[in-house]
Amino acid sequence: MGSWILAIAILLILFIYEVYQFVMRKKARTVLTEEEFKDGYRKAQLIDVREPNEFDGGHILGARNIPVTQLKQRTSEIRKDQPIYLYCQSAQRSNRAAIMLYKRGYRDIYQLKRGYSKWTGKTKAK
Repeated sequence: MGSWILAIAILLILFIYEVYQFVMRKKARTVLTEEEFKDGYRKAQLIDVREPNEFDGGHILGARNIPVTQLKQRTSEIRKDQPIYLYCQSAQRSNRAAIMLYKRGYRDIYQLKRGYSKWTGKTKAK
């Protein structure tokens, strides 16, 4: 009987955590199609959150590289008074980055739907 209660408690905690993550993802950023992203990124801070070797292999023209692995240490490089446009290879890391920034008080955050792998706009390689 005690093991059933423990199992139910663990499942309940996992469920609550997943609901919290879902809410944070929805609240933290606005997901944009490529066309919507293209319409606004030139007037914003465009940040590629992939690793430097990925960035060097090609990135959206005008982007700067702040890897999600360094984001906590480098948030001072990002202005709170301007929109932030984030992307990574597939939208997984940019989603994490959006949540991190949201928790630190940033609010005007946008994410490229499906990431750089589906980007057809202008790019640059180092």
